Amino acid sequence: MLEPWRTGTVIKIENETASSRRFWIQVPDIESFDFTPGQFVTLDLPIHEQKNKRWRSYSIASAPDGTNIFELIIVLLEGGLGTTYLFNQVSVGSEILLRGPQGKFILPEPIQEDIYLICTGTGIAPFRSMSHFLHNKKKPHQNIHLIFGCRKKEDGLYINELKELEKQEPGFFFHPCYSREQEVPVGSHIGYVHPVYEALTQHGKVPAKFFLCGWKNMIDEAKERILAMGYDKKAIHLELYG
Repeated sequence: MLEPWRTGTVIKIENETASSRRFWIQVPDIESFDFTPGQFVTLDLPIHEQKNKRWRSYSIASAPDGTNIFELIIVLLEGGLGTTYLFNQVSVGSEILLRGPQGKFILPEPIQEDIYLICTGTGIAPFRSMSHFLHNKKKPHQNIHLIFGCRKKEDGLYINELKELEKQEPGFFFHPCYSREQEVPVGSHIGYVHPVYEALTQHGKVPAKFFLCGWKNMIDEAKERILAMGYDKKAIHLELYG
């Protein structure tokens, strides 16, 4: 059953990088915006006459906290009608029609195997939500590896925050990967995300589940490599962006 359309109010906006912004949205007509980490909301933006061409879906980046406020992280896409509207027309106090939460891209319960959360760009949003939720609720889990890929250090999202979470949450490991850097901080990687999870799983020797979120090229290659290591396709869960 679909959630009804509701009106949300933008209560805070912050730049995260030169091309990405964090939007905090409050839904005043409900006491608590309840969702499962990994779910998304659909925004109805006034960018087209046809309804389905106005809809844009974004994973929720914050963990559920019992309030009626949630966070989105959005990157400005060149020529993208939705993101251009959000960046140029939306400010604190703006109202946005939204529906959600929706989606089944969620962690298993209980978590009985190592989990690999593999993402690029704003695909980090659902995994940030999951990671904070597990920590806040003290949920038992096996090793959780969040592997985040971007081009350069200035493109990194939530880097310091997730490095801090790594110190606080036993069994949680954050692996930023930079494909166009020559030098990176200790604990980070030069290159793409794929060699990182291949090494961590000892090329298929570790029982694991994989959650993939980001651009199609990364997801296609990751699926191919994970299957080639001998994992069953049922161990792979994905959320496609773009």
